[in-house]
Amino acid sequence: MPWLRAAAALALATLAGCAQLPVVQLDQAQALAENQRPHVWACPTDACPAPSALTEEAQALAETAGATPRHRVTLLERGDDALVARLHLIRAARHSIELQSYIFVEDDVGWLMLNELLNAARRGVKVRLLLDQLFSFDDVQLLAAMAGAHENFQTRLYNPTFGKATTKPLEFAAGIVCCFRRFNQRMHNKLLSVDGVAAITGGRNVQGRYFDWEPDFNYRDRDLLILGPAADAMGESFEAFWNHPLSVPIARLHDVAQVLLDTGGRPARRPRPQLDRVERVVAVSAMADNPALLQRRLMAPSFEVAGVSFLADGPDKHAESGADSPEGLDTRLRDLVRDARHSVVLQTPYLVISKPARRVFRELRRRQPAPEVLVSTNSLAATDAWPVYAISHKYKRTYLRQLGMDIREYKPYPERLPLSPWLADDPLSSSGDGGFAPVVSEWQGSRPEMIGSDGIGSASRFARDRPVPLEATGRRTGLHAKSMVIDQRIAVVGSHNFDPRSDDLNTEIAVIVEDPEFAAALEAVIRTDAAPDNAWVVARRPAIPVLSGLNYQIGKLFEKLPLFDLWPFRYHTSYQRSPDCPEAQPDENIARSPCWEAVGAFPDVDVRFKSLYTRLMTAFGSGLEPIL
Repeated sequence: MPWLRAAAALALATLAGCAQLPVVQLDQAQALAENQRPHVWACPTDACPAPSALTEEAQALAETAGATPRHRVTLLERGDDALVARLHLIRAARHSIELQSYIFVEDDVGWLMLNELLNAARRGVKVRLLLDQLFSFDDVQLLAAMAGAHENFQTRLYNPTFGKATTKPLEFAAGIVCCFRRFNQRMHNKLLSVDGVAAITGGRNVQGRYFDWEPDFNYRDRDLLILGPAADAMGESFEAFWNHPLSVPIARLHDVAQVLLDTGGRPARRPRPQLDRVERVVAVSAMADNPALLQRRLMAPSFEVAGVSFLADGPDKHAESGADSPEGLDTRLRDLVRDARHSVVLQTPYLVISKPARRVFRELRRRQPAPEVLVSTNSLAATDAWPVYAISHKYKRTYLRQLGMDIREYKPYPERLPLSPWLADDPLSSSGDGGFAPVVSEWQGSRPEMIGSDGIGSASRFARDRPVPLEATGRRTGLHAKSMVIDQRIAVVGSHNFDPRSDDLNTEIAVIVEDPEFAAALEAVIRTDAAPDNAWVVARRPAIPVLSGLNYQIGKLFEKLPLFDLWPFRYHTSYQRSPDCPEAQPDENIARSPCWEAVGAFPDVDVRFKSLYTRLMTAFGSGLEPIL
């Protein structure tokens, strides 16, 4: 019987996953790795940092900690700026580097970052790399080599499945079956902290598509570069996670330890990494050492602000079984929304609002006058997580009518995009130069030496979910930024998706900047993403006398069903602005306006029976809402 075979397979996977080395062998593997680590430092005095106006400014600002702290913050909207900032801070580090990430993939960007981190360790900087295990590094040989790479270079994986570095498909299923909540408790934090005075945090993981690197699909994401006292609090958060029992040294992971034991602590020499875009590696490496470029792209657009707060879930969040904490990150974010008087501008890739958050938005809706609530999120055509979109689709009526949200769904080919220079002239790009000119003259430089020359390297790639097929072709963009602006005076940038999973399962971080000028700048960026040339407007579908009221009541009834929500005629649809009305803005009369055309619930998507797939997930997937 099929179900019996499936159950047997899961049982076997569970048994295999639970087969663990004894502690004495884990101790032996760790000792083998440590004995292989080089102890020579290239620059024992101050670690030979690269000259940096950023870190000099950061050090001066860090000394203002106390009653009158000052910070300098920069929005990193473009992928190349975000990558250049990371590379430059790593090269300028004198004492310590802490990198925390949900995803770290062995692609061009991952190899470049890994190479820079190891080079920093070799010159005397203490480097610590803390990654969530589930979606980071799929090469056990590579991890075994990293375990013995250098005395100053340490890596730990958070919450490893069955105590291993890699999770095979059957083990993935077994993890869900045997230990559902533990398996879904992930460290979603993204943080780079340098010397306790400079940091980067936001939505980006370490993978090419977060930095405008891929030819087919990239994320529209956002980071915040922070110089000043708040960076020290970020280091404290990292320290708490690093020392938590769920963070396991890679040499003590059972599959990595087995490699170390089998090779006597000397893993087989690996080939050099197979870089797909060598010219971009050269370009971004040179840009990270260009003082004029760094001044123009990272310092000149920055804001000097006083009020910067860093919020972080603790590694013990999971022990609370999802219960709200008065000081929890999710509670603090809801309090900010509750205090709104004029506007809430929210950007999230996944519009699945938790029940506590819904209560807060209902409170806002009841006020007279009610604050504006603008939400920028993904369309089905832009997202690479269609099951999550299907749950969002189920509750659109609630979001529009009861919570008063003005929902804008991001297009896969937005007309205005903060595009990296190397994509601006690429024929695959449908977005033009996004207002940015290429900087070819700033790309001069030699090819950097990669990690593979020391025996750490492979051509492995990590497969991620793919977005649905579209009617048009070209380089697609999906929204991944997580930000919020309250009353044009309080801005939030972080990793929290404002959804149940971020509330209850993932650990998250966020930076709150209380500064009207900075908040206005961030709000302007989000409103550009939500503008009609970049997003479809989601609103009530055109009314049909008598039938519309009946359809509304039936749809409302089906929405309340945990299962079998199969009603096909939804309350809402998507609207596209007519080219004849280039300045038209959406309002409550959008369904009757000649300037707006209803384009269906899933515009641009080219999948047979797409409505059926999405509605089946809507009907039967609502039980998965807390973990999607």
